[in-house]
Amino acid sequence: MKDKIVIITGASSGIGKALAYEFGLKGAKVVLAARSISKLYTISDDLHNKGIDSLIVPTDVTIEGDCRKLIEATVAKYGRIDVLINNAGISMRALFIDLQLDVMRRLMDTNYWGTVYCTKFAMPYLLNSSGSLVGVISIGGYVGMPGRSAYAASKFAVRGFLDTVRVENLKTGLHVLVVAPGFTSSNIRRTALLADGSAQGETPRDEEHMMSAEEVAQYVYTAVIGRKRQLILTFVQGKLAVFLGKFVPKFLDKQIYRTFASEPDSPLK
Repeated sequence: MKDKIVIITGASSGIGKALAYEFGLKGAKVVLAARSISKLYTISDDLHNKGIDSLIVPTDVTIEGDCRKLIEATVAKYGRIDVLINNAGISMRALFIDLQLDVMRRLMDTNYWGTVYCTKFAMPYLLNSSGSLVGVISIGGYVGMPGRSAYAASKFAVRGFLDTVRVENLKTGLHVLVVAPGFTSSNIRRTALLADGSAQGETPRDEEHMMSAEEVAQYVYTAVIGRKRQLILTFVQGKLAVFLGKFVPKFLDKQIYRTFASEPDSPLK
């Protein structure tokens, strides 16, 4: 990663922030994209103190023009793009029957269209560098998650999109990686949207034993270096769930229902 140019969306917190440090400390020049400018400056200043070259580009990935400017600003400063990590995302928590459709649109605009926009504008540069295109989804991109219909739909969509881009580019040298973390200690659950679009606030899950964002970032770094096509993290919540979904889907449905119904204030109750 020495002097490679790495763009990270959703870089102001959680996995995105951890990725900035992970790639930066390995020698990459990192481009930080997010809506929270103040948080980006704080991270950038700390990266600078650690000798890491970074660029801040305020970006709302739901806006096509912002995504275009992100790519243009990166190329204007560094002249190339080696890795694009589509990490920006939001979650939700409500039964579909109660969910306002605008909330579903917001999830799709951020999680799916944000990935599409950034990928579209970065593609020529990634092809030129035989670079890596990365999408951070979720186990919810492989199995249905009750109370998270819009979230799961957006993550399934990202996986389908990136899997297709990979096949289209089998002979171009482009590397496409789909990352599916299990439950991760991250800000995404605190900012999750409820049925009416308001923020959830405190997460209902106990995060003490969850994988940390820093651990996820380390795995992602290794997968990019190894040019892997898929990274499913955690055994029970990740690999086992995907396996059971293929071979005993009815059994998995029941287990997932029980898990989510047991949450404090679960919408399934």
